[in-house]
Amino acid sequence: MKIEHDKFGPEKIITVHDPSTEMRGFLVIDNTKLGLGKGGIRMTPTVSVEEVCRLARTMTWKNALAGIPFGGAKAGIVWLGGSDTLKKRQVQSFARAISEYIPKKYIAGPDVNSGEKEMLWIAEALNNKKASTGKPKSLGGLPHELGSTGFGVAHSTKIAADLLGMDIKNTCVAIEGFGNVGSFAFKFLKQMDFNVVAVSDSKATAYLEKSEKGFDGKLLLSTKKKTGTVGDYPNAKKLPKEAIFGLPVDILVLATITDVINEKNKKEVKAKLIVEGSNIPMSEKIEKEFNKKGIFVIPDFVANAGGVISSYAEYKGYTPEKMFKLVEEKIKESSNIVISESLKNKLSPRETAMLIAQKKIE
Repeated sequence: MKIEHDKFGPEKIITVHDPSTEMRGFLVIDNTKLGLGKGGIRMTPTVSVEEVCRLARTMTWKNALAGIPFGGAKAGIVWLGGSDTLKKRQVQSFARAISEYIPKKYIAGPDVNSGEKEMLWIAEALNNKKASTGKPKSLGGLPHELGSTGFGVAHSTKIAADLLGMDIKNTCVAIEGFGNVGSFAFKFLKQMDFNVVAVSDSKATAYLEKSEKGFDGKLLLSTKKKTGTVGDYPNAKKLPKEAIFGLPVDILVLATITDVINEKNKKEVKAKLIVEGSNIPMSEKIEKEFNKKGIFVIPDFVANAGGVISSYAEYKGYTPEKMFKLVEEKIKESSNIVISESLKNKLSPRETAMLIAQKKIE
């Protein structure tokens, strides 16, 4: 994929390699008009500079739309797996390799396969608490393990459902992914009385075909802990993980990695509303196709901004209570504006959100 340059960025693309630890990583600082570049560090075997560029641009729009004084950036480390000792060496090697930019131009945060432990390692490597957010509470952090992203996704979903005239108690929801984002989205959607009838993880999908109450949260968590997959939930139909996309549900929440909906499975989707809890879960081309078909898609930088709002709260030294209040306030505000304007002007939610975010940057 070709990296595109335009009037918004990217400002810097940094590629680093440390032969002694076999660390390979990328930092993309996309746009710093509104403040320091902010975005998490993705650690997967397939992460590439192109993917990091796409994610950094998403952060530019996300931070602008959320109204927080951060710019857009993202980082990636090619993580092939291994011990915690090796992971720590690679994370700290990466932090030292980009030290001239962190935290002067970029502040690290959690993403796929990086959490409070990795953020602590970065702060330790650079001897600077301001180098990362999402650190342990003992360092004044607000770790993503508190569930800020999933909390925001749930609020965005509720606003969309309300504005689209859905009856929440009679609305069936499927959640793709049961990691940090998906599990907390599940928790808060259940509290809002949504009927979650399908959940998937990396091994299987659990589907309650004729349920009126959906999953029991405690039983779902204990099943996952005990057997290693939500697919073993008692009395649920155990399906392949990919089956989650084609189930006859009203709302589909996406909460794993990039491009999970693609050319191979896009025709299977039956949901009327898709909420992008993960970053870039499909291409903009597929989003446009869904909008033409009448499937309403809440873009990632609207729905999942809770994580970066939490990062800002940590940067400002807020308590968890104040952080959750800020996330709810800002997600509700941006979701309301984007969805209302989208319905009024007959533009897709992404086009609407982009116009608002671009105006803020310009």
